[in-house]
Amino acid sequence: MLKTDGIGGTHTGLARSVMRLFLGTALLTLSGCLVPNDGPLTHEVIAAGAGGKSYEIPKTKLVFDVVDIDQRVANGVTALGRPSLSRTFGFGGAGGVPVIGVGDELRVTIFEAGPDGLFSTAERKSTDIPVVVQPDGRGQIPYVGSVRFAGMTLDSARDTIVEALKAKAVEPDVIVTLAGNQSRTVSVLGDVRKASIVPLGLNAQHLSEVLASAGGPNKPPYDTYVTLKRGGRTGTILLQSLVENPKEDIIVKPDDQIYVTFDPQTFSALGQTSKSGKIEFAGASLSLVEAAALAGGGNFSTADPGGYFVFRYEYESVYRQVVGEDRFRDLLSRGLAPDEQGRYPIVYRLDLAETQSYIVAQSFPIRHRDVIYLARHPATDFQKFIQIINGGSTTAYNIHRVTE
Repeated sequence: MLKTDGIGGTHTGLARSVMRLFLGTALLTLSGCLVPNDGPLTHEVIAAGAGGKSYEIPKTKLVFDVVDIDQRVANGVTALGRPSLSRTFGFGGAGGVPVIGVGDELRVTIFEAGPDGLFSTAERKSTDIPVVVQPDGRGQIPYVGSVRFAGMTLDSARDTIVEALKAKAVEPDVIVTLAGNQSRTVSVLGDVRKASIVPLGLNAQHLSEVLASAGGPNKPPYDTYVTLKRGGRTGTILLQSLVENPKEDIIVKPDDQIYVTFDPQTFSALGQTSKSGKIEFAGASLSLVEAAALAGGGNFSTADPGGYFVFRYEYESVYRQVVGEDRFRDLLSRGLAPDEQGRYPIVYRLDLAETQSYIVAQSFPIRHRDVIYLARHPATDFQKFIQIINGGSTTAYNIHRVTE
């Protein structure tokens, strides 16, 4: 029975009961783990991977693997992780003797031994004849007629003309030179000083030589990418890699398309790092240790040293190397899917509680657009909960004072 000391006392007791009930409900809600957090815990990241506790993965969920970084993994990522033009297209070679094509400008010089020949006079022993190869591959030579030049080498074109003039000219001799090259060209576009159609010489030309003919890139090589399109294949490489590795300075071929793009290398730091957000490499390459330093290290009071993660889309060759062929096929069967560039999602984990991790991390490369995430320690959630409880106790005390 409700104890009263009059109408006003009854209302005061009721108010106290309602406020205490409200406070109790609030504390129970807090104890239900509705605590603010800063991203997933270490065990939650691992469990979300295809090898975690949730082995059966819903079809709507992104499938990825979580791989611990050791020296084998670091070596595999370093050896195969960077794109390679030579692996995509081959280094190339001289490609045989260049042939004449449609649109080429030729200079045909015909010599004769006699002073009164078809192409010679008393003053001159030769005549220069300009020829432009027409769309049908042919060009006109006086007293010879239509000659099919397309597909012929300069030497074979010379032999054809000499043979045709033997019965008409006096001991004819012929020199055929390439005055203008329109059939063997490469287009260079993008962030270069002089975007242009670059004609190829008679000798094999390397990618760096063609870029130099277009004036070279406008920006530093460690922030500049070169994309080569040839037929149905495309390859992209950091210009700095081309400079440092001569094997990537491949020989270009006619009709190649080259695009130069300025795209500063960055990674994103999230979680319990001292500095969060997008961070520039400011150099050609970056190791995981260097990236951690650029992010200001970790927050020692809240970070979990066993939960340093690198999220990225990895090239198939690297993926197969670090997880193994059987594991990769298993992931494919469970929904592992590539992005538009043929790369697959993966998460690398480094345990900073192990001494060797600081050595391994020096050889693990960070890539453009990687996401580095440092998980919080599980104890931080409990600390936050205690703080909220303490705040709730203070509120309860104040409410009690008000309702007294």
